[in-house]
Amino acid sequence: MNEVFVIEKTFEKIDFSENGLEKGEYELCTFLNCNFSNSDLSKIGFIDCEFYDCNFSSAHILQTGFQNVSFKDCKMLGLQFDKCNTFGFLIKVDQCQLNHSSFYKRKLSKISFTKTKLQEVDFTACDLSSSVFDNCDLQNAIFKNTDLQNADFRSASNFTIDPELNNIKGAKFTLESVVGLLTKYNINIEPSI
Repeated sequence: MNEVFVIEKTFEKIDFSENGLEKGEYELCTFLNCNFSNSDLSKIGFIDCEFYDCNFSSAHILQTGFQNVSFKDCKMLGLQFDKCNTFGFLIKVDQCQLNHSSFYKRKLSKISFTKTKLQEVDFTACDLSSSVFDNCDLQNAIFKNTDLQNADFRSASNFTIDPELNNIKGAKFTLESVVGLLTKYNINIEPSI
């Protein structure tokens, strides 16, 4: 089967959950309001692509390439980014729902998550050094053996990070959010009188 090479094309309001996206490489393409839920995107390459208002929930992304790809206002529940192609992997996530996804052992240095729900996301053994979690909800996200050096959590909420199990050297937190670093000690922290 021949694989396609598509460049600078806009796909709008297409339901790929029915027939799937053709295997191949997509470069400088824009996807608007498309549905990829439960579709098989395995071994497809996306290079410098942008996705707006798309649904990727439970899509299969085995060896999928995401090289400099932007997601904005997308629903991306249950994605296994740890199974993606590692070559040139770089994503930017803005105002998305990324709950129940996995980035296990993924190199995400300098990644930017903006106004994104990252609830119950697995960041175990990730390199998140110098990453930014701008106004993100990290409720029940898993950080274990994670490199968080110089990461910015100043506007993030609901995170629990064990400083003894993660490298947090140089990471940025607000005074109010430091509670998320002390959760395992089961202590009561109250405002000053």
